[in-house]
Amino acid sequence: MLEELLVQNEGKALEFKENLISLDGIIKTIVAFANTAGGTIVIGVKDATKEVVGVADVLKEEERLACAIADSIVPSIMPDIEIQTLRNKEIIIIHVYHAVGPYYLKSAGPEKGVYVRLGSTKRIADTETLHRLRLFANNKSSDEAPYLHGSREWLDWSVIKDEFKKVNKEISDQKSQMLGMLVEQSGKIYPTSGGVLLFGAEKTLRYPDAIVQCAQFSGINKVKFLDQVDIRAHMPLMIEKVITFIEQHTKVSSTIGRMKRVDIPQYPPVAVREAVINAILHADYEMKGASISVAIFDDRIEITNPGGLHFGMTLENALAGSSRLRNRVIGRVLRELKFIERWGSGLKRIQDACEQQGLMAPWFQELNNQFRVTLYATKVRSVAPNLTSWEYVMITYLKKNGQVSTKNAAEVWAVTTRTASNRLKRMLEGRLLYKIATSSKDPHAVFVLIKGLSEN
Repeated sequence: MLEELLVQNEGKALEFKENLISLDGIIKTIVAFANTAGGTIVIGVKDATKEVVGVADVLKEEERLACAIADSIVPSIMPDIEIQTLRNKEIIIIHVYHAVGPYYLKSAGPEKGVYVRLGSTKRIADTETLHRLRLFANNKSSDEAPYLHGSREWLDWSVIKDEFKKVNKEISDQKSQMLGMLVEQSGKIYPTSGGVLLFGAEKTLRYPDAIVQCAQFSGINKVKFLDQVDIRAHMPLMIEKVITFIEQHTKVSSTIGRMKRVDIPQYPPVAVREAVINAILHADYEMKGASISVAIFDDRIEITNPGGLHFGMTLENALAGSSRLRNRVIGRVLRELKFIERWGSGLKRIQDACEQQGLMAPWFQELNNQFRVTLYATKVRSVAPNLTSWEYVMITYLKKNGQVSTKNAAEVWAVTTRTASNRLKRMLEGRLLYKIATSSKDPHAVFVLIKGLSEN
């Protein structure tokens, strides 16, 4: 297991520490892991080089660590602490599990001592994050809260009835309460935040950023706009409008079948639909100044929503089919309206649809407080018909080793780090590699082969 950890880089659920000198930093990381999605801390390994230096007097240090955890964190937390030996060096590994908190440093208190994990960094939870953690602790979502400044009439009931009629269902106040669009409080009926987001006639008064910003660009970057529109609508209608925008701004090819011509969209309709629904379903609508965006380039579509994965979720278990709703009311209603087939199936359906059409594998990224799905238009078989000698060397290396950092690439090619960086950039632009990073300037970024090349 230790060997598997050493080939990885620091991220949302992994951190390396050379020693326990900065015990305070380790305690903060434990708090951040517990509040976010769990994680592992490896002590006795240099992060930059992965050099195994070990921990001197490991039993004494383990006891000091255990005492600090017990004395410093509220509520009490009991991570698994184990000692492993590698290359005659003793290593301490701390496994922290996600649990209902919020957890905080006793010395700083419950308002200023709560930490969360963003990418490979730990940060003090801001007011909005604290609110979400406390809702999570009470098994509630923000869209279930009553909107006390509104009334039942705030919801557009003509549209609601039409949408339910499309799936041969009827809607009533009682069913609306069961789904969570309405809630009774102090003898009065109020819309919930989810109800307002879904069908609020004056939604933008409460959620001015609950729009989808759609744009088409010329080329592969955001230098030149070809078209741009902000889509404001009730959620079911918004989904269809966004999909229509994508269809109108992407290509369709044709092939002659046995009886008639068959049109083939540039991107699989299933993948597009699932990616759009995923963004709208899982967006964090409480984040100020952040909206869902759809960016169409010549070679790809990027669909980005505010809010990373929900508490307790990692990209790994999301891709494995796990699901944890940030917006329960929105989820219930979209499922009732048959926009959602099965919980947790969306990302897998995107992968399968792209594979069936012979396209490059989609790229799922958690970028601090955002989640992005990238769909590629490039066919796998046309990715690399001609390779330079150094590209061939790197592809061969990655098929064997799985990933490479800029520093390691320089060693493989026997060139300077700057030259290696330029070559990796060219391979990214040529769709030979993709980059795993928490930001555009992440010093711990690694590069891996796209799915098609790695299997050839």
